[in-house]
Amino acid sequence: MKPFLSVYGHVSIDKIISVKDFPRLNTSINVLSKKTNMGGTASNISYVAATLGVPTMLCAFIGKDFPQEYRKRLKEAGVMTSGMIETEYGTSEALVVNDRNFDQKVLFYQGPQGWASKLEIDLSKYAKGSEYVHFSTGEPDYYISQMEKLKEIPYIAFDPAQEIHEIWDRERFNRALALSNIFFCNEHESVSAEKYTGGTLDEIKKHLVVRTDGPEGSRAFIDGKRVDIPAVKPDKVVDTTGAGDAFRAGFYAAKYRKYGTEEALVIAAATSSFVIEAYGAVENVPTWDMVMERAEDYLRRI
Repeated sequence: MKPFLSVYGHVSIDKIISVKDFPRLNTSINVLSKKTNMGGTASNISYVAATLGVPTMLCAFIGKDFPQEYRKRLKEAGVMTSGMIETEYGTSEALVVNDRNFDQKVLFYQGPQGWASKLEIDLSKYAKGSEYVHFSTGEPDYYISQMEKLKEIPYIAFDPAQEIHEIWDRERFNRALALSNIFFCNEHESVSAEKYTGGTLDEIKKHLVVRTDGPEGSRAFIDGKRVDIPAVKPDKVVDTTGAGDAFRAGFYAAKYRKYGTEEALVIAAATSSFVIEAYGAVENVPTWDMVMERAEDYLRRI
């Protein structure tokens, strides 16, 4: 089976810590809870999308220390892992600290995805034939070269996430943007996107531009037309780690089932609402039926 969706990004080990408040410099604070989970933008999106029935190829680099239990979990979810290549470098790792307001601070070890060009391994052969290819976190120059090799793909999504502030610059950002027709960001990342382009999000002329705003929902520009998408209410909020990744996976699951773009964004919001009900990005992944049941009332409002 060829993939409908291929996802580039980090596959990592996430260590998630909750505190009441972030400590002041040179002080300590008690940890309320801690947990270690499979994480990373690519594995999160791929895992949720595959669980929702999307034929999904994972295109990423890992280390020899990548836990076998995580590899097994990806395969059991239906993720195509032939594009997940083992290297001599240690697997990416994130230390995520959440405070009581669900604000985050993250310490991140890039691992092999951060210097992919040095590996001289071409992942594009695994993504060929996809309807959608999603580029998230990872080395800019490598991703630009991969985008150029995948020009025949109908939809290329550019989603640099929090790395937009640090490892992307104006020149590389605009090159990647020119090679894509979908752009994802959140309210914080949009600041850097607008700085790099010299304009506002609505001036980015793409098929789809999406800015997620957490509990405020999201705004999208579909072929230049603005659409506001409401946040779908969860039963509870425990941990927002991976909410954005689940949103993207839900979007692709809806597109796989031929939903229109505005409907797909509502379904994306419904998918995201489940993930934040538990610690970890892939610990409370819904079924497709669960997503549609929760999205039903919101879809009626379109």
